[in-house]
Amino acid sequence: MKLSQIKAQLTQLDKIAFQLPNGDLVPNHFHVTEVGKITNHFIDCGGTERKEEVANFQLWNANDYNHRLHPSKLLNIIELSEKILEIGDLEVEVEYQADTIGKFGLDFDGKNFLLTSKQTDCLAKDQCGIPTEKPKMKLSDIQTAISCAPGSGCC
Repeated sequence: MKLSQIKAQLTQLDKIAFQLPNGDLVPNHFHVTEVGKITNHFIDCGGTERKEEVANFQLWNANDYNHRLHPSKLLNIIELSEKILEIGDLEVEVEYQADTIGKFGLDFDGKNFLLTSKQTDCLAKDQCGIPTEKPKMKLSDIQTAISCAPGSGCC
């Protein structure tokens, strides 16, 4: 989800809720402790230089149970961050404390912002000799016209 999409959703909401991949909601007294721009400048395992930038939100739970972050307040924080940090319309990732700091993608279901699971990946599979995955097919999807029928003489 891009920053512009989040901003558009915030203007339509009365309250903000974040839902974890397991369906649980982040406690509603969370704080957004950071809005930032993260740059990852690296060499992949195939020797290709890469640079990725994302906008980052850090969610944190405190003992401040009376705190509720209103959508307009988060919108103001985002707009200030865009101005000062020169954040463009980047994809957003969210950090949230689990056993360790977890990184999540972000989506929206019409009511809640959804923290989506992120996975590591090899960006140079062709350089590393990793075979591409063959498409999986159901046997029921294979046309019977190209298979042998008993007594057809094709076998």
